Amino acid sequence: MKISIVIPTLNEAERIGKIVRDLRQQDPNCEIVVVDGSSEDRTREQAERAGAWAYVAPRGRGQQLALGTLRCTGDVILFLHADTHLPEGCLNAIKQQLEDPDVIGGNFHTLFDGDTQFAEWLTDFYAWFRGHGLYYGDSAIFVRRRVYDAIGGIRPIALMEDYDFSRRLERHGKTVCIDLPAAETSSRRFEGRRPVAIVCGWVLIHALYHLGLPPSLLASLYDSSRKRGLPSRFSRLTNTPQNERV
Repeated sequence: MKISIVIPTLNEAERIGKIVRDLRQQDPNCEIVVVDGSSEDRTREQAERAGAWAYVAPRGRGQQLALGTLRCTGDVILFLHADTHLPEGCLNAIKQQLEDPDVIGGNFHTLFDGDTQFAEWLTDFYAWFRGHGLYYGDSAIFVRRRVYDAIGGIRPIALMEDYDFSRRLERHGKTVCIDLPAAETSSRRFEGRRPVAIVCGWVLIHALYHLGLPPSLLASLYDSSRKRGLPSRFSRLTNTPQNERV
């Protein structure tokens, strides 16, 4: 069983080499495809030096993942974010789970790093969310290639591509959540942001997504809320000042 690992990147030169080497140590026969969103550093060079295939794609995780899968030749595709670490044994755990022919894919229990209460809450929230058959890309989603093709693959949309894919995957057949080893993901994207604003932003984005707003518009709202604080029309919903980062 050959695993193809697709890693979307943006300015990850300091991390990508170690990520690729660690994965190679777990499984020397795995295929690693790094799809870079036009980084301004040496991400692609570092990835190739460590033994990965590296390609350039239009910036945006959905587009990067969709392109990466076109380059994959494995029986199984694993989507891995550059800020998520898979400890020793994770790739073997995927193979063991897929020995059951009824299992079509799944993801990993996710631990958020850091010693804050919010990091602990995120870990518990992700477990609760997974209990309802929902999960995001930072939990390292994996899928049989034939199933990936059958359900239409990753859609190259601007936001929610992982949530959209996991919902279709769940509807298609039996999935598993690997508890041990657990994936370890970074809390860096939440630094300097108020937990209440983060949660309210998530709820709002999901609500607008289910109401049918275009992912391109959702991405614009999401980026705006992260970089400049929630716009005035959202501030009333979160009691967050406009000039505060969220």
